[in-house]
Amino acid sequence: MTVEAERQGQSARHQKYKKRLWFAGIFMPTGQTGRGVVIMLLSALSGCNLAPHYQKPAQTALPLTFKESGLWTPTRPEMAIPSSDWWTVMQDEQLNGLEARIDTGNPQLVAAIARYDQARAMVRRARAEFFPQINATASAEREQTLFLQTGSYFDYRNYAAGGTVSWEPDLWGRIRNLVSAARSGAQASADDLAAMRLSLQAELGDDYFQLRGLDARMEVLRQTASSYEAALQLTTNRFTGGAASELDVGRARTQLASTQSRLEQQAADRALLEHAIAVLIGEEPTLFSLPPVKSLAAVPVIPITAPSLLLQRRPDVAAAERRMAAANARIGVARAAFFPNITLGSSGGSETTVSTLFSAGTGVWALGPALATLAIFDGGRRFADLAAMHAAYTEAAANYRQVSLRAFREVEDQLALLNHLADASSRQNEAVTAATRTNQLASIQYREGAVDYLQVVIAQTAELQAREDMITLMTRRLVAGIDLVRAMGGGWQP
Repeated sequence: MTVEAERQGQSARHQKYKKRLWFAGIFMPTGQTGRGVVIMLLSALSGCNLAPHYQKPAQTALPLTFKESGLWTPTRPEMAIPSSDWWTVMQDEQLNGLEARIDTGNPQLVAAIARYDQARAMVRRARAEFFPQINATASAEREQTLFLQTGSYFDYRNYAAGGTVSWEPDLWGRIRNLVSAARSGAQASADDLAAMRLSLQAELGDDYFQLRGLDARMEVLRQTASSYEAALQLTTNRFTGGAASELDVGRARTQLASTQSRLEQQAADRALLEHAIAVLIGEEPTLFSLPPVKSLAAVPVIPITAPSLLLQRRPDVAAAERRMAAANARIGVARAAFFPNITLGSSGGSETTVSTLFSAGTGVWALGPALATLAIFDGGRRFADLAAMHAAYTEAAANYRQVSLRAFREVEDQLALLNHLADASSRQNEAVTAATRTNQLASIQYREGAVDYLQVVIAQTAELQAREDMITLMTRRLVAGIDLVRAMGGGWQP
C-alpha cells in the first residue's frame, strides 16, 4: 500500500468518525483543537442543552370545510356545544343523569386517573435530581482481643457518625431533558385520561340510544302482536263460520307467534345493553334498571367547526404530540451520555474509639469535585442508544400523523352517516306510510272476502319491516350524532 493510499484511508476513517460525532450532536467543527476545547468548556459552564430544538408539528393543507357536511351538520355554526357536558346536545334528561355518574363510578376511569398520578410522580422524581443529595451515616462496633502473653482481654469499641452531600451540575442538560421528557409524558397521560373519559362517555351514549331503539322496536312489536291477535281471532271466527279455510288460520297464528318470538329476542338484547350501561357507570347489573320508553328522541342538528380546529381539541391527538416532545427530549439525554458527569461532593463526621488501653475522638471531612470516568470505548452502546432515541422520535412522529388522519376520517365518517341517513329516513318514512295504507286495504278486502289471507300476511309483514327499518335508521342517526361529537374531541366553545 502506498503512502498516499494510507493517508486517504486515514482521512476516510476520520470523516466517518466525524459523521458519527455529528450524529451524536457533540462534534465541534474548528480548525484549532485548543479553540474547540475552549468553546466546549464554555458551553458546558453555561449549561448547554443537547436535545434538538422541538416545534409542535403543524398540519398543512387543511380543507376549509369537511367534505361530508350537510344540512344536519352545519360547518360554521352560530351555536356551540358545552365542552364539559357535550352530551346535552342530544336533549335527553335520562342520558344526562347517566353521563354524570361516569366520573365517580367507572373503574376504567379510576385506573386512568391512577396512571396520570403515576406520571406526575415521575416528574417530581426527575426534578429531584436538580437538588443536592444529603445522606447520613452511623456505625457502632465492638471487638475483643485476647493477648496470649498476659491472658487478658482487651475491649475495643468504635463509634462513627457522619454525612455526605453530593450534587451534579446539569452541564449537558441531561437532567433538564429527563424532566422535560417526564413532564411531556405526564401531559400525554393527562390527555390519555381525557381521551378515556371521552370514549367512555361516547360508549355510554351509544349503548343508551341503542337501548332506546330497542324500546321503540319492542313497542312496535307489541302493537303489531296486538293487531295480529285481533286478526287471528277474526280469521278463527271466519273459519268457524265457514268463510275461511284452516290455511288462513295457520297463517294468522304463524304471524302472531313469529312476532312474539321477535319481541322476546329484542328483550334479551335490551337486557345485555342495560347490563353494559350499569358497568359503565360502576353499578352492579343486578341492581340497575332503566324503565322503557315508547319512542325515540328527535335527532338534533349538530354543529361542527372548521377542520383546522380539530387538532386543538382531540385529546388523543394532543397525547400523540406530547409523546413526540418526550421522545425529542430523550435524544438530549442520550447525547449527554457522550460527556463526563461532574459531581461536587463533601463529607464529614466524627469517629471515637474506646478501649481499655486507649481512648480518642477525631473529626474527619472531605470536600472536592469528583470527575466521573468517561467511557472511551463501549462497543458502540451509546451510539446505539442514540440511534434508538432517534428512531423512537420518528415512530412518535408517524404515530402523530396516523392519529391525525384517523381523527379526520372519523369526523368524515360520522358526517356521512348523519347526512345520508337523514335522507334515507325521509324515504323510509314514505315507505312506512305506503305500507300502512296497503295493510289497511288488504285487511278491509279480506273482511269483505275479496282476497285471501295470504295478501293480508304479505301486507302485515311489509308494514312491520318498514317500521322496524325506520327505527333502525333513527337509532343509527342518534348514535352517529354521539360519535360525531366524540370525533370532534367533545364539546367546544365559540
